[in-house]
Formats: sequence, C-alpha cells, structure tokens
Amino acid sequence: MPRKRSLTTDQLAAAALAVVDRDGLAMLTMRAVAQELNMGTMSLYRYVSDREQLERLVVELVLGGVDFTVPDLPTWQERIAALCERIRLAVHAHPAMVPLLLVHRHASPGVRRSGEAMLSVLAGAGFSGERRVIAFRALVSYLIGALQAEGLGPLSGAGTDVLATLGEQHPHLAETAVSARDVSPQREFGEGLALLLRGLTA
Repeated sequence: MPRKRSLTTDQLAAAALAVVDRDGLAMLTMRAVAQELNMGTMSLYRYVSDREQLERLVVELVLGGVDFTVPDLPTWQERIAALCERIRLAVHAHPAMVPLLLVHRHASPGVRRSGEAMLSVLAGAGFSGERRVIAFRALVSYLIGALQAEGLGPLSGAGTDVLATLGEQHPHLAETAVSARDVSPQREFGEGLALLLRGLTA
C-alpha cells in the first residue's frame, strides 16, 4: 500500500497536466492522476474533490507564469497582439488542455486576468457595449482555434504532406498545402491575428 505523503498544489497540477499531455483530456481521471503520483486513488481525495478541480489546477499551472500586464506599446492592436502571444507561448506545448480555457473561464483566475487585460485594451480603443462583446469573443475564438490548430494540426505535420499530393482531386487544397510548409507557427499565429485586428479596426 503506498504510504501517505503531503503534496503541494503544484505537484498535483503537474501530475494532472502530465496525464493530459500524454494521454489526452478525456483520460484525465482521479485514478490516472493518482497513478501518476504513485498513490492510491482514495488518497488523492484528501487534496481534490473531483475531476473538475483537477482541470482548474491544470489551467492555473499553464497560465500561472503569464504576465497579463498590458504592455506599453504604441497602438491598441500591438497591445492585444502582445497579450495573445504571451498566452500562445504558455499554452502551445499543451494543446489538449486548450478547451479548458473556455470551460473554466468563469472560475479560473488566470483566464479572468487574461480577459480583463484584453477588455481593458479594447475599452481604451473605444469599443463599448455589444461591439466590445463581439470584438472580445472574436479574439477569444481566434486564440482558442489557433492554439488547437497549431497543436493538433500543425502546418509542419504529416497531414500537410498528404494534402500536397492531392493535386488532381483538390488542386487548390494541394497548392495551398505546398505553400503551407514554409509558414512557421509564430508567423501563422501572428499574421492571422493581424488580419483579425485589421478587421476589427475597420
């Protein structure tokens, strides 16, 4: 029988994140995390009550090191882009946990801080009321989608190579896949976000 031991919140979060990174979000269970920590499942209940609490620990671990201070940059678009890039750098290595950013947006201090920072920039740029709602949700949608695309379907992946061979059936798709090989993740994210920001400006 594994002996009892004291665990820190960071240790619990790291074990839960290790399970998500290795096995996927669907495999995050109390039992899996207990095994990761080499302890009995019932012993884990001394620290967390359920899977939902484990999910929140994962979110806080990933976002915990992000600086959500609004940067002192010349334009609001540059300030938004800098905040989004900070989030991307923290999250891109953990694509399976990305859905948790939305699931726990109301309960996660990290997600709330990120939202407050972006909304303060939008407010300072003159966005208000429903227009600010739409702009904010557009940014969140882009951020979540881009992070999942980068992690689960990267342009440098094998899928791009397969699509590049389908010229006879899908010429435009194949041609685009060939070009996609030269687009880095940072460029894909940054230039895509720039397109969105130009649209919001218009």
